[in-house]
Amino acid sequence: MGADTYCMIMWVMAVTAVIVFIALYFVKAGYGIFRTKQWGLSINNKVAWILMEAPVFFVMLYMWASNGTPTTLPAFLAFLLFELHYFQRSFIFPLMMKGQSQMPVAIMLMGVIFNVINGLVIGTSLFTLPPSAYNDGAAYLTHPTAIAGIAIFFSGMGINLHSDHVIRHLRKPGDNSHYLPQKGFYRYVTSANYFGELVEWTGFALLCSTPAAWLFVVWTAANLVPRAAAIHKRYRDEFGDAVGSRKRILPFVY
Repeated sequence: MGADTYCMIMWVMAVTAVIVFIALYFVKAGYGIFRTKQWGLSINNKVAWILMEAPVFFVMLYMWASNGTPTTLPAFLAFLLFELHYFQRSFIFPLMMKGQSQMPVAIMLMGVIFNVINGLVIGTSLFTLPPSAYNDGAAYLTHPTAIAGIAIFFSGMGINLHSDHVIRHLRKPGDNSHYLPQKGFYRYVTSANYFGELVEWTGFALLCSTPAAWLFVVWTAANLVPRAAAIHKRYRDEFGDAVGSRKRILPFVY
């Protein structure tokens, strides 16, 4: 991908993120607790998650493998962290899901399209058009911003994984009731898993220090913040005062 194409795609993605952010406050993405028949054909949730998330894992792997020049250490570390997240999200997270829920094919396809484009853009920023600072190699990783980015990335991943664990264990086998999550960061927000993911990609962006990585943070927020607001309202309607002072996605803030 050339520099001009890279910049054009970045601008289109930025504008689209703003549109998506606004739209999702009016139209709930129809997966999970908000799935309805209006979204059309649905398939098994586990299969849908694998099909939706796995493409970006292989796109990034291909971009690294086909890189014609030696990959710098900062780019290689960012690549490993990106692949670590998507390996877990593509091949471990879906298989740990409980129940027989489904996901609309339309939602899955939209996810595939975004993931592939995002992988191409971030891969370009790491391997084809990397910042000149990456040439410092290991010295780059001793910079406070890079150190903070790595620490924040793993903190966010830990929050995300623990929050998913809490959700998976809310019900006993055969129980279809709804429960209010109470453990971990769910004590502070009603969408702790989304908070963890937002923290995770913020750490990634600090490490990478590229516009593409920060655009991914913007997209993550554009997708998850409105959904967190919808989930918070759903919990308020269903559990009332039990929600207490919990925020939506950012502890003590929103």
